[in-house]
Amino acid sequence: MRHDARFWNRKARNYAESPIADQAAYERKLALTRRYLTRETRVLEFGCGTGSIALEHAPYVGSVLATDVSEAMIGIARRKAETADVSNVEFAVADLDTFQPPAKRFGVVMAHSLLHLLGDREAALSKIGQCLAPGGYLVSTTACLGDRMGWIRAILPIGRLLGLLPRVAVFSEADHLKKLEEAGFRVEQCWRKDGAIAVFVIARKEDRA
Repeated sequence: MRHDARFWNRKARNYAESPIADQAAYERKLALTRRYLTRETRVLEFGCGTGSIALEHAPYVGSVLATDVSEAMIGIARRKAETADVSNVEFAVADLDTFQPPAKRFGVVMAHSLLHLLGDREAALSKIGQCLAPGGYLVSTTACLGDRMGWIRAILPIGRLLGLLPRVAVFSEADHLKKLEEAGFRVEQCWRKDGAIAVFVIARKEDRA
């Protein structure tokens, strides 16, 4: 993850200053997520970036532990929380691969714009499942590039070698949903704006005997 942390550290400032690309879609995903939140919900977020989504949901939950591999991103997130006087969100530098699930599991795990950036999606979904309480929810936004941008496979290795692109996995929406099911999740919400690359999913962790 060192390469990825360095990449996102370089991007942190520009990322923080960039406007949301589609405000309406952003608001819709926030609203859909809040159907699954209560004042007692404990939320864990992987790949929180500069903390915007964690801070948006803070008034509706008990607590949020928001993590990212980038120290620069987390630094910005902490300053935003301080400015907004938000006290129930903790920001921490952490890597999903090495994160140790606490004894008390979470009701919701968020992973926005993350799963397509990981080297082992199956292992990541397994780890997320370990972090969730039975019946808990994974809320994710994932770029499914295989449906519309399969050609990008040819340039990704060069872009990564030059430090211009992060690691990106290319797969379809169908494959993404299949992996979720195989990992023990039942999809309850799946939304993709017409023409969009990213798929928004809310999936429930199934109780297995």
